[in-house]
Amino acid sequence: MNFQYLHPADQIVMIMERIYNSGMTTTSGGNLSVMDNEGVMWITPSGVDKGSLKREDIMRVYPDGRIEGRHKPSVEYPFHSSIYKKRPDLRAVLHAHPPALVALTLVRQNPEPYLLPNTSIDCGQVEMAPYALPGSAKLGDNISAVFEKGMNVAMMENHGVVLGAQSLFEAFTMFEALDYSARLQIKALQLGPYRTLTPEQMAVYKQKNVPHLKEYRADEPTSGELELRRELCELIKRAYRNGLFSSSQGTFSTRVDGDNFIITPYGKDRMYLEPQDLVRIENGMVELDKKPSRATKFHMEIYKQHPDVNSIIMAYPPNIMAFAVTDEEFDARLIPESYIALKTVRKFPFGASISDPAKLAAEMTLKNPVAIEENDMLIVVGTSPLNAFDRLEVAEYSAKSVISTKRMRDIVKISPDEIKEIEVAFNL
Repeated sequence: MNFQYLHPADQIVMIMERIYNSGMTTTSGGNLSVMDNEGVMWITPSGVDKGSLKREDIMRVYPDGRIEGRHKPSVEYPFHSSIYKKRPDLRAVLHAHPPALVALTLVRQNPEPYLLPNTSIDCGQVEMAPYALPGSAKLGDNISAVFEKGMNVAMMENHGVVLGAQSLFEAFTMFEALDYSARLQIKALQLGPYRTLTPEQMAVYKQKNVPHLKEYRADEPTSGELELRRELCELIKRAYRNGLFSSSQGTFSTRVDGDNFIITPYGKDRMYLEPQDLVRIENGMVELDKKPSRATKFHMEIYKQHPDVNSIIMAYPPNIMAFAVTDEEFDARLIPESYIALKTVRKFPFGASISDPAKLAAEMTLKNPVAIEENDMLIVVGTSPLNAFDRLEVAEYSAKSVISTKRMRDIVKISPDEIKEIEVAFNL
């Protein structure tokens, strides 16, 4: 989907629907605006259900102050206007009240930008704006003062968050990253002190570029490959809906034949991926005019070293990632399903998939199919896309169960004898 060719009213309706359906705002909460190239601000209305917003509900505010539409503009219209005046380079503003970010505003704490590398890259510096009455000129002054310093994110004391960007989709991806970081931060604190990335580690991550591979003109895909493309897209969208992927993060690939495979593209919205968007890698070459995931070479290594591995996922689900940013070990000996699906979940140092992909690839076997790279990602391999996806879900749900016990009694794991019984019964 080419977001920039959507009408501003359609952009606002689409993004508000995604925010609301993700549980990051309420029926009455949150507001969005887009400044078009003629200086007209398109903004959500006041007092209209955010769960059933229509393009006809979106209000227009003209440069001369004239207002058009069948409602009143959002009560927070003053701070949108103030931000655009202070930062004419911005073309979209997003405000919402996701619970994790609100929790941080209540304790006057900003999201930790260096738990994972993408948060600091996507969002930049974040500052807290002092509390003021919603809809007041004072609130607009407090928020726009943060933006006037060149920042694109303002946390609001006892309120929520405001983000500005060049487009509404860019603001939304920043918003997702910030909310994810807050949720991860809160979950990690339930396990113990969390670990942040150093400047040196961030420098290593920034070397992870889209691979420069020789291009080739792909033949028309076979019916088998078309079926794989369809299945992969369905699972990617399910991963997004279930909070296992974000709009811009999450890599999924599957073997087509030999060492050839299809993989998620770089820079495309996971919510709307279609079969033709996936990128085929054949004999180390990439489909003409397509950009594959930055992790493509790592996937190439796994497929080359393990002929029995047919699918790979790299994901960032917040419960299992709480173990990635703390020293707490994740032990899958919880229920039979978790041990059967995950076996021993090992941790590897941050940057292992970048600095020595062949070495880490050697560890990704069907006998031990799940690994955590510290402060970066969860890696899962499987015999098929569905098998790998099931392991991803089991890992996240099991981690959520463990975190939920932290204010309860000690966990009782399956005993060694019971583990042996499982291994024999399921030929592990």
